[in-house]
Amino acid sequence: GEVVGLVGCNGAGKTTLVRSATRSLRPDSGEVCLAGQSIRELPRRVLATRVATVPQDVHVPFPFLAGELVLMGRTPHQGLFGFESAADLEIAREAMDRLGIAHLADRPVDRLSGGERQLVLFARALAQQSDWLLLDEPTAFLDLRHRMDLLRAVRHFTRAGGGALVVSHDLGGVARICDRLVVLSEGQVIADGEPHEVLRPEIIHRAFGISVDIFEGPDGRPVVVSRLA
Repeated sequence: GEVVGLVGCNGAGKTTLVRSATRSLRPDSGEVCLAGQSIRELPRRVLATRVATVPQDVHVPFPFLAGELVLMGRTPHQGLFGFESAADLEIAREAMDRLGIAHLADRPVDRLSGGERQLVLFARALAQQSDWLLLDEPTAFLDLRHRMDLLRAVRHFTRAGGGALVVSHDLGGVARICDRLVVLSEGQVIADGEPHEVLRPEIIHRAFGISVDIFEGPDGRPVVVSRLA
């Protein structure tokens, strides 16, 4: 039921954390646990039913149709031969409808814009129907409208009982959507709390090395404005 934002400057360790949590990177020390169980003990198919991820840079080597790529989110739930059911097709369609991209279903992924491709990958993660979403810069290529559509979908997912970790450089966006923010600096957590507790000038300066002004937005959430020298 919680959306957690992970913020910090480039190289702070955000993507490394996500890759460790999805077992695409094995940490030199420490352990990643899912509901108290080490993820190294979980078969990959089981892990995929529990955690869905949208990584930063995804290269799709084959020109799949957008609808086909979204349907791949159902793979962990399918049987030995991997045949999709009518229910799988409906779940994939609903995921695309929720993001307003149903019209892209029959278009090759390599002919989509960066933002459209990002929405397709997010729809695939929704179709996976996991317990947790790990999103690494999910709004990087999106325009303002689709950015809000995606963030609303994340909020809807957590209100339905899921949990989400959102890695982002958009401090304003994560302040709007996140229940809690975690700030990383050089691989260490330097702040953890509600947005108004974390988005403070001294913490931003420590994490990013810049001076900022913090204002209260119309919804009571903090707005961060950087100062230009």
